[in-house]
Amino acid sequence: MKIARLEKIDKKDYNRLVNHPLQAFEWGEFKKANGVEVVRLGAWQKEKLVFVFQVFFHPLPKSSKTIGYFPKGPKPTKLMIEVVKKVARQNQAILVKFEPNQIFRTWSNQKGKIEADRFKEKRFAFKKLGLTKAPKPLFDPHTFILNLGREEKNLLDSFHPKTRYNIRLAKRKGVRVVEESTPSGLTIFIKLLFDDTVKRQGFYMHNPEYFKKLWEKLAPAGIARILLAKHKGHVLAAWMLFNLNKTLYYPYGASSSAYRNLMASNLICWEAIRLGKKSGCKKFDLWGCLPPKAKPSHPWYGFHRFKLGYGGDLVESVGSWDLVLNRPLYYAYNLAEKLRWKILRLKKDSSSKWLVKNLNNLRFKGDKSLSTRIDQLIY
Repeated sequence: MKIARLEKIDKKDYNRLVNHPLQAFEWGEFKKANGVEVVRLGAWQKEKLVFVFQVFFHPLPKSSKTIGYFPKGPKPTKLMIEVVKKVARQNQAILVKFEPNQIFRTWSNQKGKIEADRFKEKRFAFKKLGLTKAPKPLFDPHTFILNLGREEKNLLDSFHPKTRYNIRLAKRKGVRVVEESTPSGLTIFIKLLFDDTVKRQGFYMHNPEYFKKLWEKLAPAGIARILLAKHKGHVLAAWMLFNLNKTLYYPYGASSSAYRNLMASNLICWEAIRLGKKSGCKKFDLWGCLPPKAKPSHPWYGFHRFKLGYGGDLVESVGSWDLVLNRPLYYAYNLAEKLRWKILRLKKDSSSKWLVKNLNNLRFKGDKSLSTRIDQLIY
């Protein structure tokens, strides 16, 4: 097998060989628009291109160094590591973070109740490839994946009874879901996300410009789509979905704090499932959840429970592994990341407003690009 840089390739031919939106050609173009170096590579077996992947190199502020990120690509091999290491050194990377799109474990979900392991693969020997277990993943290793190959009735029967009830209630109360994959739909989505959801939940979220650039690159290819749940002229929920190679993904959602008793989010999820089936998708990836034995006290438990109700299997990927190229700077980077997240958590603590304000002043006075640069380090 030979692995080499792809200088020219048709984006449709490229996308046929990837199995996640973060490896799509258009996602690479989106990252370029955000100032990230994108390196596309291909593997040939007997003159035939058998798989492709892309690695992102995010610039560190006030430095010539970069952080490499290899999200949701194929299982790494010794040859892949050697090639990526060479490219990483050319880009002065401190590390390259590998997060393969490879399932390690699966749990069955019976009407909202997680059952014992249904599948468990032998843990891949990443350490033998010279990779180090990352202290913190960028992409959540757990998610729910729903099989869309069943009839609608069978799908509904697999849901938690309360989920089915909420879907019926939303319909009965007059909530309607429409696809609006247009610039105006994007505007509605962004407004609801930032004016309501982010403020209410205290999320750390990319800025509106991020979503505009994302839409500009992914929507023309049919990868990004928007659904809106409406009631008497009010938009109660808005979801951005990704659709690639017969899999539907739910990466971003927003909901209104008004009329929450109408259960619009339950109905929009059901209509997303129906849209996926009509589009020929075989799977629906809900893009992140908690581990099987999640505690109700966890701040993300509400989102986890919502997704749990749709009957998808809970899966765990092999996780996050680092190819370390400069160990002293690697340790310094991890320490800086810990401090960064402590500052972000302080923003959610109303008793720390004065401290947060002063930390932010210190953070931004020196380099106003720092916030933007740090944001880019998240996929």
